[in-house]
Amino acid sequence: MYEVDARGLSCPEPLILVSDALKSHPGEKLKVLVSEPHSRTNIEKFVKSRGLTVLVKETGSEFELTIEG
Repeated sequence: MYEVDARGLSCPEPLILVSDALKSHPGEKLKVLVSEPHSRTNIEKFVKSRGLTVLVKETGSEFELTIEG
């Protein structure tokens, strides 16, 4: 599983990192860590628009998104 740690980054940086990771690791499960609720929402929408599945786990004030196709 490839991991993207985007905690502390502001949009659009987390979304760009996720997009790049999806391109460079096609078909691989992706774990994304973010600390901003709007980053979580933007990544969820982006991933779903590409027909991928996303599972979100909230831990305190952070979010862990698991993305797979």
